[in-house]
Amino acid sequence: MGRDKSTDRTAQERTDAFVGADHGSRLGLYLREMGTSIGAVILVGALLFAVSGVWPPLVAIESGSMEPHIETGDMVFLMDAERFPGQDARHGVVTAAAGTETGYRTFQQHGDVIVFEPNGNEERTPVIHRAMLWVDTGENWYDRANPAYVGGADSCAELRNCPAPHAGFITKGDNEVSNTQYDQVNGASTVVRPQWVIGTGVFRIPRLGYVRIQPSEIRTVSIPVGAASVDTSRRIETAGAV
Repeated sequence: MGRDKSTDRTAQERTDAFVGADHGSRLGLYLREMGTSIGAVILVGALLFAVSGVWPPLVAIESGSMEPHIETGDMVFLMDAERFPGQDARHGVVTAAAGTETGYRTFQQHGDVIVFEPNGNEERTPVIHRAMLWVDTGENWYDRANPAYVGGADSCAELRNCPAPHAGFITKGDNEVSNTQYDQVNGASTVVRPQWVIGTGVFRIPRLGYVRIQPSEIRTVSIPVGAASVDTSRRIETAGAV
């Protein structure tokens, strides 16, 4: 006795409906999980921005001119310079000279570490170095400079960017092996205007800069070593002031 074809069709339709429902359920679950993950990333990013006032608030360090205090591959959290300025700050930044007098320190040395656009050029990779001195327009800052960092100059006349072409910061990397001169002496940047400062470094997360998470959120920052190693490409990457 043959089977009822209508019964076979009904059974197949039920099977197809079950498979379709299962597939739809799994797809829906995947979409919900993805939406939750994206929402969490957006929430964390919004919270970081609310705290720091800088976007992106994290930078990956790509070279070693701030070693040993900030190392290649570290991730550094930035803060808007004007948000919580230290004592004797200029435009929210405490220089090493001022920090020496007040005891203010960041990253194991006096003064703030800043991320800035070299020469105010937005197309170049930002630099993360320490603010050493504040100079006024036309100032002969040679006598206030550390003689070890002026490249053998004997006077302001022999010193690049002296007198100061405009008011701003004299900067330098902490690495005493690769960065033996001020940035304004070796040509890495002219005197850093306050408006070129992206933010100040607050703390570092060791080695996390090597992890490429959310490529659009974390920028890579270059630290010039000497006068010739400034990265001229500006990139935004998952985190880099390097």
